Amino acid sequence: MNVLTHYIVKEILKGSFIALILLLTLFNLFTLADELKDLKGAYDLTAIFTYLALTSPRVCYELVPAAALLGSLFVLGAMGNNRELIAMRATGVSVFDIIKSVLVAGAILATFSVCVGELIAPTTEAKAQLLKATAQNQRLVSNAKYGLWLREGEKFINVRKLETNGELSDISIYELDNQAHLQSVTHADKATYLQNEQWRLENLAQSQISIEKMQANTKTEQIWQTTIAPDLVKIAVVNPDNLSLIDLAQYIDFLKNNQQKSQTFEFAFWGRVLNPLVTFVMLLVATPFVIGVKRGVNVGSRMMIGIVIGMSFNILDKIFGHVGLIYDFNPFLMAIFPSLLVSGLSFYALRRTI
Repeated sequence: MNVLTHYIVKEILKGSFIALILLLTLFNLFTLADELKDLKGAYDLTAIFTYLALTSPRVCYELVPAAALLGSLFVLGAMGNNRELIAMRATGVSVFDIIKSVLVAGAILATFSVCVGELIAPTTEAKAQLLKATAQNQRLVSNAKYGLWLREGEKFINVRKLETNGELSDISIYELDNQAHLQSVTHADKATYLQNEQWRLENLAQSQISIEKMQANTKTEQIWQTTIAPDLVKIAVVNPDNLSLIDLAQYIDFLKNNQQKSQTFEFAFWGRVLNPLVTFVMLLVATPFVIGVKRGVNVGSRMMIGIVIGMSFNILDKIFGHVGLIYDFNPFLMAIFPSLLVSGLSFYALRRTI
């Protein structure tokens, strides 16, 4: 790495990380304002700030592409205004050499993003959702890769399948006594929410367990009185933000093996895989605006350009994601198409400015 490449990479990384810190602070302030509306009971200020700290790695991971765009626009724009880029080109440095330096910085940012997104964010995000659900509902809620676990007093409930209409399927209820000894096991094929915290269990198989004997019986249906409501189940259902790439792949296989829709998780999987590519795309987008725009453009104008580009790309990405889910298009193609489209436009703009 020569001196100029090292200089450009260092400055872009510095600008990108400053932009990342500012964006993360801004997003956390907005989140804090939203969470203060739910301030009650055990979900106090300490819990809210802990929640913000635990969700920060996930937010940081999502903001890396935007930070790369804003940081590169600011740094390369400053170099352009200070005639540094002209001096570099006068010494024989081509536009492609500048782009190569920008992409080296992008590789470092992408590596940082992957490390945060795969090694830190899934664990901390799951803890954050668990903290919030527990504090607000005063009961334990946790996710497993192959089902949903809830606790109500001395009862532990495992739900293996959540239907799109809100019904639960393949439910197991384990009841313990005060000494944590298993007292009974109930399995139901389906549970339908009625009203007033009541569910109707269908096709039950029950086992009563004691020191003296074990007794088994079956029932067609039974009313289940519980404080676990459908909204709580939705809170605790598996979220793509809580899963790493490996867990996402395993969960997609689990859904397919159980004839469940997996498009949402497949789109999340490919979005996670392609996230480093988005960082490179954002850096490529910044380059033609710096080289092609006149030197007199101030910092505010460049930041506005970056915000417009970033928001446009995000909206485009969301549109293709929803269209893919609605019409059952290939998740990989829907995830990569916005990046390919913006990359093509960036290369076209670069060719016109060279």
